[in-house]
Amino acid sequence: MESVLFAFILVVAVVLFATRALPFEAASVLTIAALCLSGILTPQEALSGFSNQATITIAAMFILSAALIKTGALDFLVGLLRTRARNEMSRLIILLALVVGFASAFLNNTPVVVMMIPVVLALSRHGDMKPSKLLLPVSYFAILGGTCTVIGTSTNLLVDQLYRSHGGPGFDIFEFAPLGVCYFLLGFLYIFLMYKRLLPDRTPLSAMLPEDRGAKFVTELIVGADAPLVGRILKEVLPLDQKDVRLLEIVRGEQVIFAVTALEKAIEPQDSLIVEGTPQGITEFIDRHGVKIASVVEDEKRVQVRSMDLAIAEAVVLPDSPFVGRQVAGLGLNRLYGVKIMAVQRHGRQHRYYLRGMRLRGGDVLLLQADRRGLDAIRETGSVMVVEGVDQLIVQRTRAPLALGTLLAVIVLATMKVAPLSVLAVGGAGLLMATSCLRPRDALAALDAPVLFLIAGSIPLGLGLEKTGLAQLIVDGAMGVLGQLGPLAVLSGFYLLTSIFSAFISNNATAVLMAPLAFIVSDTMGLDPRPFLVAIAYGASASFATPVGYQTNMIVMGPGGYTFGDFFRFGLPLNILLWAAATLLIPMFWPLT
Repeated sequence: MESVLFAFILVVAVVLFATRALPFEAASVLTIAALCLSGILTPQEALSGFSNQATITIAAMFILSAALIKTGALDFLVGLLRTRARNEMSRLIILLALVVGFASAFLNNTPVVVMMIPVVLALSRHGDMKPSKLLLPVSYFAILGGTCTVIGTSTNLLVDQLYRSHGGPGFDIFEFAPLGVCYFLLGFLYIFLMYKRLLPDRTPLSAMLPEDRGAKFVTELIVGADAPLVGRILKEVLPLDQKDVRLLEIVRGEQVIFAVTALEKAIEPQDSLIVEGTPQGITEFIDRHGVKIASVVEDEKRVQVRSMDLAIAEAVVLPDSPFVGRQVAGLGLNRLYGVKIMAVQRHGRQHRYYLRGMRLRGGDVLLLQADRRGLDAIRETGSVMVVEGVDQLIVQRTRAPLALGTLLAVIVLATMKVAPLSVLAVGGAGLLMATSCLRPRDALAALDAPVLFLIAGSIPLGLGLEKTGLAQLIVDGAMGVLGQLGPLAVLSGFYLLTSIFSAFISNNATAVLMAPLAFIVSDTMGLDPRPFLVAIAYGASASFATPVGYQTNMIVMGPGGYTFGDFFRFGLPLNILLWAAATLLIPMFWPLT
């Protein structure tokens, strides 16, 4: 009976994690409560995820990563891209691989990708390159780079700590490097050869704006049914060489038509013209042609735009943002920050109507209107990524050497095994706050709450798998199918199953659920558990075929204008390639016997 009850709790938890019907925090806390109240786990076991070294280490690494971004310690890498790219896409892909891959090997890859997106968009504008050819490779390079060290991704840290909790010695900080480098090189080769063929040619609105906007602004103009513009050809009204007002795109219903392809079209009633121009130029255009400035969402109501003295920016809703699942009208952005929402773009489609009742999802792109202080304020919340140049970020460069030195000290001391990584990472985080490299409130904001709660809620599920005997039942069934094929087939099956699960639920949750099975299989077959744990770590991290499996995929989805199909078409072959590589390479670095 206990096994049946646990199986029910497990299925409900996995469904909640996969569908994101509830925030990760809520789903995790409810899972912990269910396991405790059902009597399956003791209170100490149910709450053990919060005190687990993996949870603490990952939290500290979030703070270390945030400090490096906040102090501008990685600006030299950004400068390398700007000076060496030379407007050549192939050269830029190589440089992105080096910069993003190196940074992600030692830092949480989410802030690395967030930092790189505005840089890539700026370089795309300057070099006349499509961001859709570059942003997905940035995410993939971050994932691949994170597999090179134990601290490169939270999944590696989690698997390491699960191994230690089970009585094993754990993994050295650079023990993953040989396989990680092979993975990275194979992934880079695939991306370099296939990105031009398989990635789409799309230009999001943010990439169409000139790098130096000066006193120009972007706004949305509505063509009424009685406007003199109706029926006229666009190129007669807004020629490309017009300087005061320049057409960026037309929104016709739910269809977005870029300026280059729209010039020969006739203007229709209710067309929405997205234009860029000076306040004076736009005002004159409105008076001359009888169009109206679009309304925006100002908290609970839609209002007409009354002032051109505001900046327009795009912001991506981060996957773990508190905005996810909430209606636009309930965010209170105007009341809190003076920020108004003009439109929402989802999967490349722009939504302007019924915005108030629209529930946001991770990866949505918000077209915001605010003054500079408002944009800075909403950026500081960490709920969205404002798509602007990194030079807009406020950094404390004088403390960059201290932040970089602290991270290096943590790595070196952990390599020398002076103290456990968890202790060193916590000490490093405390030092950075004590020396004002990072304010305490910024350190708290850097803690990725959904990830931490997800780990804290998943660890008890792993304990329940073992305690109820359900893990043994699953292994017995799997061994009946794969056991006759030998250890290598079992290892390959482990990787494949982990990879499939991580495409739909969190990579961390997948690792926690698969780890107990790895220990039982290795004990049953008399094999070393390390190869199976490595297969789980890499299978969970190397998630390329969907935007759901890994946060960085979701983050680049909006700015790159990607659809689910783009991820599947470009990422699935890479998943299969790395699955085959893992089957061959893991036993070479970690023998099965």
